[in-house]
Amino acid sequence: MKALSLRTRLILLFSLVLLLVWGIASALAWVRTQQTIDELFDTQQMLFAKRLATARLGELSAGEPVRLPKTRTLVRHGNRGELEDDALAFAIFDRHGEMRLNDGENGRDIRFDARHQGFVEGTLAGDDDRWRLLWLTAPGGDRIAVGQEVEYREEMAWAVVSGQFMPWLVSLPLLLLLMAWLIGRELGPLRQVAAELRQRAPEDGRPLATGRLPAEVLPLAAALNALFARVSSMLLRERRFTSDAAHELRSPLAALRVQTEVAQLAGDDEAMRHHALANLTEGIDRATRLVDQLLTLSRLEALSGPETLEPVDWAALVQQALAEAEPAARARQIRLELHTEGTPPAGRGQPLLLSLLLRNLLDNAVRYSPGGTMVRVTLGRAIRVEDQGPGMTAEQLARLGERFYRPPGQTESGSGLGMSIALRIAALHGITLRAENRPAGGLAVTITA
Repeated sequence: MKALSLRTRLILLFSLVLLLVWGIASALAWVRTQQTIDELFDTQQMLFAKRLATARLGELSAGEPVRLPKTRTLVRHGNRGELEDDALAFAIFDRHGEMRLNDGENGRDIRFDARHQGFVEGTLAGDDDRWRLLWLTAPGGDRIAVGQEVEYREEMAWAVVSGQFMPWLVSLPLLLLLMAWLIGRELGPLRQVAAELRQRAPEDGRPLATGRLPAEVLPLAAALNALFARVSSMLLRERRFTSDAAHELRSPLAALRVQTEVAQLAGDDEAMRHHALANLTEGIDRATRLVDQLLTLSRLEALSGPETLEPVDWAALVQQALAEAEPAARARQIRLELHTEGTPPAGRGQPLLLSLLLRNLLDNAVRYSPGGTMVRVTLGRAIRVEDQGPGMTAEQLARLGERFYRPPGQTESGSGLGMSIALRIAALHGITLRAENRPAGGLAVTITA
């Protein structure tokens, strides 16, 4: 079964609530009106009974009971007004139960009751309809009964209640139609958003317009806009990764193909074959390193923060990075030194990424330092990596960290991604990297946690 739309459900629920409230209000109005009418007519009956008791009409009617003439014999039909024969009836009995006087209508059917005093429920002779009867004893001992049919009171209450609520009942369909129109109008912005989403291209990352959306839907729209931004960022990273990989791998792969052809054409020239295979191995290593760095940078750019936070032991990370850089430094006859002047501020981060940051900085320092020089790491309130290389110009320092940027005149192989990776890791951890030329020559990179 197809689920009902939000508009249909709202209309049905509001209609049910409206009918329920209307019904409850009608019932309460009926009960309250009935109580008011009972109070009014009970008071009227009591006043009428007191007047009969003080008028001493029973003393004037000894013998046969006196019956007042019926209303229609006293007043012509056109001049009687709106009268009800059962609106009020009375009868006067002596203490022995003999009727002395009645109103000539329903009062003659009132049956004598010597036990009750006040209001009672009863019936008339020859009639099953319920009557509310008031019995009073006059000073002379006569019994006075004033009655009113209960159905007359109920009809009066219904006339009052229906007079108030029938206009509301008649206007209820118009109210429901107006409510349906208002609900549809207020849900219009949601339909517009749905139509916009259906027509949106997969790569369209523009945020949804939230100007006309109701406040209850704004969190959903904000979440969708955040999702679009993340998807757009992811697509941009993927396109940039694909473009970078295609651009940067073209030259290494072409060199690998050339070295492979050289090895195939070497024939019996063992030295040429050996040299071509050595170049081929070196090219494969460079291509592997480039792919690893591209994948690492792409993964880092997708993160909004460290995946796990652990206490950072900077001293241990620095010693580990120096140990890993030692073979490359020894091959280039570069000495690694560690100077401890203090302890960096305690913090939390992802040790694996921070270790990668230190390895990249040391790798750059070793790679671009002349043989026989020294790379120094100073561990204190900040971590400082210093080399004795050629340094950089102000323009080159300003561009340091750009993807694939390598200062002109470099003879060492590389992709220009090491510093980009280091800067991204630093940004994820909220730490600062600052590169500057040393007064004595070389480059110094400071890590401030």
